[in-house]
Amino acid sequence: MLNWFIPTIAIFLLAAADVPGVEHLHSPDHSIPAFPAGAESISVLPSVVSSIDDPQTPSSQPAQQKKATLQDQSKLDLVRYVSGEFAKATKPLPAGKEGFLVYVGKPVSTELLDRAVATHGAAINSGDNVQITKLDFHEHTIAVDINGGGRGKKNWKDHVQIGMGGIPTMSTSQTPENGPPGVRPGTGSTIYLEFTKPVPDLTPDELKQILAPFLDFSRQRSASVHWTDSLPPEMRKAIQDRRPAVGMDREEVIAAIGKPEHKVRERDAEGNEIEDWIYGQPPSKTVFVRFQGDRVTSVRQFPQ
Repeated sequence: MLNWFIPTIAIFLLAAADVPGVEHLHSPDHSIPAFPAGAESISVLPSVVSSIDDPQTPSSQPAQQKKATLQDQSKLDLVRYVSGEFAKATKPLPAGKEGFLVYVGKPVSTELLDRAVATHGAAINSGDNVQITKLDFHEHTIAVDINGGGRGKKNWKDHVQIGMGGIPTMSTSQTPENGPPGVRPGTGSTIYLEFTKPVPDLTPDELKQILAPFLDFSRQRSASVHWTDSLPPEMRKAIQDRRPAVGMDREEVIAAIGKPEHKVRERDAEGNEIEDWIYGQPPSKTVFVRFQGDRVTSVRQFPQ
């Protein structure tokens, strides 16, 4: 009898020792209520989610920052909305291919500018009505030609013409492609905008702001109003809307969207000379303006 009683007592004591632990597993009287009907999930990281959704938090800032380098679409916008723009010069600018070097983000040295003008002569004087006639993009630099720029020598690619059979031939164009009517390449000035790092992504307004110490764009109509008033209404409207149109000549296209980044010259199957002005670079937004003779015959944009 004793042999049976002792093991029974031992088992009872062990079970009683576990009771507090079991009681802790039971829900207290103020237990959390059940999820409401229709609730399918609950956020396990509410503080993290709210900080991402809040546009004011630092964690969301990188997504809103601009690209570190100049993008193809931004380059196209600069060519369209800055190249060809009219302005009024607020400082004299030197002639010659050396132009004037500006370190972006640093104050402009009036002493160096005066010295450059005294050495090379003034291609542009304060108060002159001028036009941006070309933008050249390099890794750390944007070269801005004004009134034809100070760099008179053209790139050999501008003179290459593809003849019949695909054989390149050299040709000379008499069309003043680098500026408004009456402006000859090399008779203006060039501003070199030097960045300490690769050229950042810029909007047209930001580039104009960088050029503000030299050019006042708020008076741009003063140089072009008489010329554009002589154009047919549909051409004036297209230039105002910043778009090329069939029937435009080269000067009107430059006034509308600036000078192209690339040109391709060839002859069609009938021997007619055609020339494509290309704005942008595939696969980004690219505009092809085709000339046959002196007039635009088609305008195509890819992607649509």
